[in-house]
Amino acid sequence: MTKSDRDRTDTRAGKAGGYGKTTMVDRDATTKATLDNMARLKALRLAREAAAPPQPIAAPKKARAKVSKAGEKAPALGDWLAGQQSGGRRT
Repeated sequence: MTKSDRDRTDTRAGKAGGYGKTTMVDRDATTKATLDNMARLKALRLAREAAAPPQPIAAPKKARAKVSKAGEKAPALGDWLAGQQSGGRRT
């Protein structure tokens, strides 16, 4: 290996080492900025929720049973099945 070959490998190794450190520093700075922003937004949200009156919890609506008219009756099972078969359904 000649001196120029060694110089080239040293130069490449030096660039790669510096690049990795710069990337880590940039990533750490970005991470810190993101976490600081999240903490700031959380504090704002908690302050807004503390200032606002609590919202009442709505009770779930109960399902109503279908009201059938007094004169109407459901068709007999046999009639219903015959209608399904004539309509193309296989039961």
